[in-house]
Amino acid sequence: MSAILGTPRETFPGERRVAIAPRHCEVLRKAGIEVLIEHDAGTASGYLDEAYIARGGQIVDRPTLFAQATLIAQVRALGANPEAGRTDLALLRPGQAVVGFGEPLTAGKEATDLAAAGVSFFAMELMPRITRAQSMDALSSMATISGYQAVLLAAMELPKMFPMLMTAAGTVAPAKVFVLGAGVAGLQAIATARRLGAVVSAYDVRPVVKEQVESVGGKFIILDVDSKTSEDKGGYAKAMDEAFYRRQRELLTEIIREQDVVITTAAVPGRKAPILVTRDMVLAMQPGSVIVDIAAERGGNCEVTRPGESIVERGVSVLGPLNVPSMVPFHASQMYSSNVSSFVKLLFKDGALNINQEDEIIRETLVTHGHNVVHPRVVEAVQSQLGASAAGR
Repeated sequence: MSAILGTPRETFPGERRVAIAPRHCEVLRKAGIEVLIEHDAGTASGYLDEAYIARGGQIVDRPTLFAQATLIAQVRALGANPEAGRTDLALLRPGQAVVGFGEPLTAGKEATDLAAAGVSFFAMELMPRITRAQSMDALSSMATISGYQAVLLAAMELPKMFPMLMTAAGTVAPAKVFVLGAGVAGLQAIATARRLGAVVSAYDVRPVVKEQVESVGGKFIILDVDSKTSEDKGGYAKAMDEAFYRRQRELLTEIIREQDVVITTAAVPGRKAPILVTRDMVLAMQPGSVIVDIAAERGGNCEVTRPGESIVERGVSVLGPLNVPSMVPFHASQMYSSNVSSFVKLLFKDGALNINQEDEIIRETLVTHGHNVVHPRVVEAVQSQLGASAAGR
């Protein structure tokens, strides 16, 4: 076999996922791709070296892995691991491919560094939302984990139970849960909260998701705002103007004050998350209420969110968890590994790396190639960041 995939141990602080799970070593080998795994790469996810060996993987040290692999598969490539990931730059070689999350629209310097190293970097965040790429959609996979885990975090923090209970001591009313954003994470949060017995409602700027919200047991809240241009051609929510968000916040205030739990999931790729829950909204909630802001990595949807912290604002708990999928590393790794394996099989043809830019999936995810940043949106972002950096001097 000349096609070799290497999966190193993740070095980002607190990252417990691994890019390839043992079961996919077998899948990749059947496709003619040899798999190298760094020693202990999967331990934090619950996958021991022995499990990889049993499925046909080879355990090697990090320098050997980088030296031999045609393609490096990571959870966090340099852009998503800008400090610790920098030590791997010296191990990369021209012509090698790297696949992983890389924050391409905000990590301009890291993209140019990967280009300078001569590698072809494919960002999993840029996977097009087309039918043929569904099995490779890692953002959706990780959002599913985040939506599920957000509800569990809320349930642990809330001083109430979620379900309605009829007991000899009286009836316990069900918790009221409100989900802001009905993308993949939001829909999973709705479904999970309903399974725990809560009364769930949800809002999204895209009215077209009403049926999806109702299909998983939630009530869709309609606000009197103009949301006709709220979705881009890729199916993601678009950033709206400040007048839109101001009107939206006014209407949401009355809804949020009645909730026990608010879960916010609204994120726009490559942009700061919009503020949907103001400090005044938080102060209007009942003491003991909980907000879980899973958009915290993008700054948060709640005005008082402190990314990476849990705070109490006049009796209301506000959680700003980071890297939520890593809290469920076994299944997060399994799902991500499935996405990566499907994508990698597309990249290899007859035992060799084949970067066919006529293929929409390959073209849309390719960030660097031939010592250049080649993705138009990333080129634009890099130029914008360089301009802002120069202006700040």
